[in-house]
Amino acid sequence: MTSQLTSQTETSPQDPYNPHSAGPATTSVPRPLYWSVRREIWENRSIYLAPLIVAAVVLFASSLSMIGLSKKVQDAAADPVKQHALIFRHYGMAPVPIMFITFIVGFFYSLDALYGERRDRSILFWKSLPVSDRTAVLSKAVIPLVILPLIAFVLGEVTQFFVLLLNTAVLAANGLSAAALWSEFHLFQEPLVAGYHLMAHVLYLAPLCGWLLLVSAWARRTPLLWALLPPFAIGVIERIVFNSKYSLALLNNRVMGAMEASFTAEGQHGMPDRLSQITPLSLLTAPGLWIGLLFTALFLAAAVRVRRSREPL
Repeated sequence: MTSQLTSQTETSPQDPYNPHSAGPATTSVPRPLYWSVRREIWENRSIYLAPLIVAAVVLFASSLSMIGLSKKVQDAAADPVKQHALIFRHYGMAPVPIMFITFIVGFFYSLDALYGERRDRSILFWKSLPVSDRTAVLSKAVIPLVILPLIAFVLGEVTQFFVLLLNTAVLAANGLSAAALWSEFHLFQEPLVAGYHLMAHVLYLAPLCGWLLLVSAWARRTPLLWALLPPFAIGVIERIVFNSKYSLALLNNRVMGAMEASFTAEGQHGMPDRLSQITPLSLLTAPGLWIGLLFTALFLAAAVRVRRSREPL
């Protein structure tokens, strides 16, 4: 009889109301990096609000520009090149303001990410949690290097598609053909090229992000001044002593070098939209890319060490 009861207890399903039938305890696996990134998004709403506002402004501005589009297209009927430029201009340039504003948001976010938690003394609370300094710094680096580019990519593609539909509706309402506009739309190629374009710029700008996070962790006040002063001083001293501009050329390569390394000569002009314009092998074999990533790792490692010893302001 006892053996039967024991057998039933072992094989019966777990009863939540019977304490003797409790199964093996399960524990959730903590994901400190994941939750740290989510915390950054929760606390910094400008990460997604600023690109959303810019996307709305782009759509509104495109709507206003549609008022006289049909007449301009008809007037340019004798010049196919000008007509094509009029039709394609707003569609092709729609993602640019969104990409630009995400760069601005990433710049100021990185500059304030570690400085802000010391300024408002919230660093005392976050250091009391079982989250390492490395996880804290990496979670803040993920925002400008991963989250903001993803937001820019999705909003850019959605905005561009809505501008395409808007242009089509206006042209069709005025009895004009939108075939030329749709001929520029490549359903599968454009998102791939846009994602590749954005990734190349993020990889090249990564050292700047690492430098800003290091300054944010180190500066006791005015981090913007400390972020800009050393590069400016180096450029001035180099110009006076050596009469050269290598530091300025290096900074320019960080900002603009991604286009030269990742696209053909044709793709470097305007917004590339075809797979034939990308050169991934050239991008991956560019020494500047790997040197920049090495400095990014060094800057982030230094930011971790500095944060470990920094106290609230």
